Amino acid sequence: MNEALLAPPAVRMAFVVETARRLHQFGTAAPRLEMAVTRMGERLGLRVEVWSSPTAIILTASALQPVDGDGIGTASQTQVMRLPPGDINLARLCTVDRIVDEVITGTLGIEDGFRQLHALSAPPPRGHTTLAAAAFGVAAALIATVLRGSALDLLTAGGIGVLIGLVTLSSARHPRLAVASEAISAFLATLVAGALAAAGLPLAVKTVVVSGLIVLMPGLTLTTAVREISTQHLVSGTARLAGALSSLLKLTFGTLAAAQILDLLGLHAGAATLPPLPEWVQLPALLLGSASFAVLFQAAPRDVPLVAAAAILGYLSTRMGTGLYGPSFGIFVGGLIVGAASNLYARRYGRPGALVREPGIILLVPGSVGFRSVSSLLERDVHIGLDAGLLLVSLLVALVAGLLFGDLLVGPRRSL
Repeated sequence: MNEALLAPPAVRMAFVVETARRLHQFGTAAPRLEMAVTRMGERLGLRVEVWSSPTAIILTASALQPVDGDGIGTASQTQVMRLPPGDINLARLCTVDRIVDEVITGTLGIEDGFRQLHALSAPPPRGHTTLAAAAFGVAAALIATVLRGSALDLLTAGGIGVLIGLVTLSSARHPRLAVASEAISAFLATLVAGALAAAGLPLAVKTVVVSGLIVLMPGLTLTTAVREISTQHLVSGTARLAGALSSLLKLTFGTLAAAQILDLLGLHAGAATLPPLPEWVQLPALLLGSASFAVLFQAAPRDVPLVAAAAILGYLSTRMGTGLYGPSFGIFVGGLIVGAASNLYARRYGRPGALVREPGIILLVPGSVGFRSVSSLLERDVHIGLDAGLLLVSLLVALVAGLLFGDLLVGPRRSL
C-alpha cells in the first residue's frame, strides 16, 4: 500500500490544499485545477470538492471510510483561500506535477512533498529580472516583424519592450505600482514612440506601440475566460473576462493620455514610414521570439527548445489555415493542432501538456484586436470599434473551439 494512504487525514488534506494553492499560483485555469485536485484527492483516499476562481479557492476534503462498497466522509476540513491571480510558471508547474506523482506512487513521503511544495513560494533567482526584461524586448520585436514593420520599427519596439518589461517586473515588488502598471506602460510606450516620430524618425507609431505592449495585452486571459465559460465554469470565466477588460481599459487609458499630452505639446508624427522588412526576416525573428516565450513563461532551461517549437508550431499552423479559408479558420486550425499536440506530449512523456499548450497559442490569442476595439470605442469611433469587437469574438470562439476539438481528437490523460 502507498505510504501516503497511511498518513493521518489532516496531513493528506494539508498536502491537497498546498497543491491547489501552488497550481493556482502558477497559472492553472479553473477546470484543470479542479480536475487535478479532485483526482489527486481520490488517489490519496480523500473526497475533495474544490471551487476555483481567479482570486480564490474554496476546498473541502474528507477522509473516506469504506462502508459496503461505498465511501462516507469523516474528518471533513474546509479551506477558503484568498489568492492573487496566478502567473504562468511552467518550471514550477512541472515541479508540482512531479511532486504529486512521487507522493502518489510512494517514492516521496507526503510530509517531504508538502515541504517541497511550500518551498516553491521562494522568489525567482537573481538575474531573472534582466533576462525577463530582454525577453519583453525580443517578443516586441517579433510582433513588429509579424505586423510588417520596418527595421526601425523593430528596433524601437524592442527598446520599448525592454522599458515596459522593467516597469512590469518592478511592479511585482511594489503593490501600488502593480495596480497601475498597465496604464503606466501604455503611457510610456505611446509617449516614447510619438516623441521619436515627432523628432523626425519615420516610425509607424501604431505598429510600434502595439508591438511594445503585446506582452501586456490579455489575449491569453481572454482565451482562458471564454474556455472556462464554454465548460460551464461560469463564475471563474466571467471574473477572468472582467479582469481582461480591466487590463484593456488601463492600457487604452495610458495610450490616450500620452496622445493627449503629445498633442498639447504640439508633437505630431510625420506621415513618412520606411518600407517593411523582407519576408525572410520573419524566420529568424520567429526563432528568437519563440525562445523569448520560454523566459516569459518561466520554463526550465531543458524545456526551452520545446516551448520555442510549440510557439512555432502554433504560428505556422495558423498561417496554413489562414491561407486556406481566412483568419478564423486559421486560428481554429492552430488551436486544434496545438491542443492535440499538447495532449500527445502529456500522454507520451507523463508531463504537463501546458508545456506545449500555453506557448503554442500565445501567437494566436487576439489581444491586439481587443486593444484596438476598446481604443476605437473610447475614441468614439464606434464603427471601427464594433467591427474589431466582432472580430475579437469570432477569433476567440475559433481558438477555443480548436482547443476543445483538439481534446476530442487526442484525449487528455493528465489534467494539467
